Amino acid sequence: MHKRKSNPTLQKRKEKSTISENEKKCWIWATLIKGIGARKKLKIINQFNSIEELYNATKEELLDKEGIGENTAKIILNQDKRKEVEQHLKYMNNNNIEIITIKEKEYPQILKQIYDPPIAIYLVGNKKILNNLNIAIIGCRECSNYGKNIARQLAYNIAKNKINIISGLAKGIDTEAHIGTLEAREKTIAVLGNGIDTIYPKENVKIAKRIIQNGGAIISEYPLGTKPEKRNFPERNRIVSGMSKGIIVVEAKEKSGTLITVDFALEQGRDVFVVPGNLSSENSIGTNELIKQGAKIITDYRDVIEEYEG
Repeated sequence: MHKRKSNPTLQKRKEKSTISENEKKCWIWATLIKGIGARKKLKIINQFNSIEELYNATKEELLDKEGIGENTAKIILNQDKRKEVEQHLKYMNNNNIEIITIKEKEYPQILKQIYDPPIAIYLVGNKKILNNLNIAIIGCRECSNYGKNIARQLAYNIAKNKINIISGLAKGIDTEAHIGTLEAREKTIAVLGNGIDTIYPKENVKIAKRIIQNGGAIISEYPLGTKPEKRNFPERNRIVSGMSKGIIVVEAKEKSGTLITVDFALEQGRDVFVVPGNLSSENSIGTNELIKQGAKIITDYRDVIEEYEG
């Protein structure tokens, strides 16, 4: 399928390996700011020498920067979010939650290349795997038994080849992808569409624990307390594809949220693989349409492995 080039906004600056406690507080504050998109936030941050400088900026200093008008300055200077930072930090320290900023080397380098990378990600688990080779497996929530089996088998065998499996911890194909990786005793990354202090859906709490115990990671761009609202999941999907070299679509209906992830993948220049489906199944309408549009058909996990050997 045709791939469109990304439009990265990150300025090339020396990355840090760690941040100070005060810097951490400032980054948490930045993620708490609502009403400013990820791309614009990054553009604002890059106009200051440090996140602390932005945090301490006066209205006059803010208005002097490109792209900051009265309304944006008002949002940044709002004191309500600043009051929440200590509470967030305390909870994070008590629950082994880290924040990895876009200025740190642990931040997924491939994610920096997308149009609107998150300024930071919250993480529970193993941050050392974020920059490994990742493949996403996605598909229907209301998947068929065929889809479940295929997703689990693909995840198992690809993970056995030391490739991380990424998905969204949702019902259906996402869940099976994580389970397949866990059965292989390999590492999987779950990207949430809500705050990392809550696992959604609730029935996947045990799987989330297994992911961490097995050396995987659970991540989210959303600050603590963020509810799993519908609008969050398309935003989450850009991270699923953005962190992956390629995505595998197992089942997708004609109008499926899975296809949003495919669109992101194409914009980001990622590979799109599709498992062909039963012509009589509504779960195959979206996948079979992707094949007609030129996505690469896979009938075996080796079809994916061969793309990334060497």
